[in-house]
Amino acid sequence: MRSASGNGFDSSDSFAVSGAAEGTARLHDIPPSITPSHGDDSHLLSRIASPADVKALAPNELAELCREIRTTLLAYGHQHGGHIGSNLGMVEATVALHRVFDSPRDRIVFDVSHQSYVHKMLTGRAAAYLDPDRFSEVTGFTNPDESEHDQFVLGHTGTSISLACGLAKTRDMEGPGSGIGNVVAVIGDGSLSSGVAFEGLNNAAEQGGNLIIVFNDNEMSIAGDFGGMYGPLARLRASGGTAQPNLFNAFGLDYRYVEAGNDVSALVAAFEEVRDIDHPVVVHIHTLKGAGYDGEETHADRQTASASPVSFDSPTGVHPTDNVNHSEPWHSDHCNLSDHEPHEGQCEASHWQNPDAAIGKPDDPRKHYGKMAMAALEPRFAAEPGLVVISPATPGSNGITHEFRERAGAHYVDTGITESHAVAYAAGIARAGGTPVVATTASFFQRAYDQFFQEMSLNRSRVTVLDFLGGLSGSDNTHSGAYDVTMFSNIPGATMLVPTSARDYLADLAWATAPAGSADAPAGPVVIRVPGEAILTAERDATLLPVTGGQIADRPQSTSLPVSVSSASGGISAATVRGTVSVTAQRAGVRHMLDWRVNQTGSHVAIIGLGNAYPLAEQTAAALSADYGITATVIDPRQCTSLDSDVLESLRDGHQQVITLEDGQLEGGWGEKVTAYYANHHVSDGSRNPHVLNFGAAKEFTDRVPLGELNERYGLTVEQVTEAITRCF
Repeated sequence: MRSASGNGFDSSDSFAVSGAAEGTARLHDIPPSITPSHGDDSHLLSRIASPADVKALAPNELAELCREIRTTLLAYGHQHGGHIGSNLGMVEATVALHRVFDSPRDRIVFDVSHQSYVHKMLTGRAAAYLDPDRFSEVTGFTNPDESEHDQFVLGHTGTSISLACGLAKTRDMEGPGSGIGNVVAVIGDGSLSSGVAFEGLNNAAEQGGNLIIVFNDNEMSIAGDFGGMYGPLARLRASGGTAQPNLFNAFGLDYRYVEAGNDVSALVAAFEEVRDIDHPVVVHIHTLKGAGYDGEETHADRQTASASPVSFDSPTGVHPTDNVNHSEPWHSDHCNLSDHEPHEGQCEASHWQNPDAAIGKPDDPRKHYGKMAMAALEPRFAAEPGLVVISPATPGSNGITHEFRERAGAHYVDTGITESHAVAYAAGIARAGGTPVVATTASFFQRAYDQFFQEMSLNRSRVTVLDFLGGLSGSDNTHSGAYDVTMFSNIPGATMLVPTSARDYLADLAWATAPAGSADAPAGPVVIRVPGEAILTAERDATLLPVTGGQIADRPQSTSLPVSVSSASGGISAATVRGTVSVTAQRAGVRHMLDWRVNQTGSHVAIIGLGNAYPLAEQTAAALSADYGITATVIDPRQCTSLDSDVLESLRDGHQQVITLEDGQLEGGWGEKVTAYYANHHVSDGSRNPHVLNFGAAKEFTDRVPLGELNERYGLTVEQVTEAITRCF
């Protein structure tokens, strides 16, 4: 599901480093005497090669196995990082599943499969968590290429019940020859709020037959839990599973409740009771996210609290905790621990753990530009009651901080893991005259494709979309943003802006969110691709923009907007010095926002760099000048919705080549449109038909391939682009 660095999806378990940052004390010094060793057979975990080994353990060894797994997760989180909190909560449940069921004949489907680390340990992959040299051997999600015990590649959320229904349907149609026994869907950690999960529940009840739905209720989404279903769930927990209304019974499903969701013996008994059942059943287990950290400090202590080691004098290594104050609409957990300090209990910081080696590093682009956007929007709340920021469950990873949410109040809405609903909800706000801003990760927005077409674009809804993590990255294959331009830029009526600086980014945001009726306000939805690593790095080091040095002409803009100026450390906050972006529009209407910007006028070669690929355009132009004496024209298109025919026509004179650079899928993407333009507007004078070269990514899924390696693969380096240009002369 959500993989994202910093309390959200984050970057998909792709950040692998070993050891702690030099000079930084570890939060947990796990005693060597209880640290599992991949080469020491005295430890149970190192002897688990398959679920059969779990079944072979004596009953009194299961708790010890759980304690070793929990210790391994804690150490792994410090060295590698990842979705540690949800897995700490699922230790006992996963051990019990493999104790009772017979995987892979019994099919276990993990929803938001970042909950599957323990499952991987028990299915022959423990060494990938015990041995730092092998950390990169497994992904952060289930993957059939790794093991026959993994049913699907799943990095998003809500689909396990539907998938399980499909497996069970084939089993029931084919009979014993199908080779499929029990079918188990493991859902939770916020995924039940996803609309497709309810569609699956609806189908499961109608289909009938053996289907076991394990609902991991840890009282959390990624941040707080939001939605009307959470009140009835809380009453079910409080009543031991007897309260009504019971939403699972309402669907016609059988129901069992297990309060002791971190007691392996209780879970084994519960799963044995439903094994081989002849009808669908929900087993509701109450677990503790981040189970294993000491969560006993008071609310007042949380500003400076640090987590303690697992308490090995506890039967489970888990303490009871209650650190959520649900009195506010945003369900703040009052915990300001950083990403490398996950905390036991209902705490956003326990969702994603950065490794110790990341301590003290500056914000990544998502947090940096996310904080910048929120700092720009916040001063407008008092005067614009309809201005609302909407986050489908991943606020922290995109720079929507606790502090901002608390100050924003009703101007901030977390819809839970519901991207389709979030976009449709925003369209409703826009229709009523409000100004919605929907912010999440590019790959998550794929789940709302229909809503982008129908509710948003077809209805010309004034929705602003902040598209985070778009473009190439070293993420896993479920979280790649390489397809966002292909998706958004081809939706009729939507405008996609691709800023290449903080200044342009804030100007784009001001224009997109201009109140209805404002001069030059857009007539429909606007998608803003949040700048990525290449842009942020260049803003921090202007030498990476050798043509302009980062000093570019003002972008035409008719709206003023208060913005926060970065502090010396690069942070953005409401307390920083405020400036104003204010530029006079050069043309009436929307047109000026879609004009391309020529940052250097030259001849022979024109290089057009879209978004994150723009720094490469300047660097390539500098190399052509230094090595070949060619002064190239350098263009920042600033958007990928339409072509600037005036600029393209002007390039006919004196330019033999036009180069397009984009850090996304080339096929169906933006650069091919430039090629098509010249092909479809061929002129009789052959010297005025420039040759076009397109550079971008292949149409493929990539899995945790470092960004530098991807750039090499796709020819997106100065050397490769320069060589291709000069080869054509």
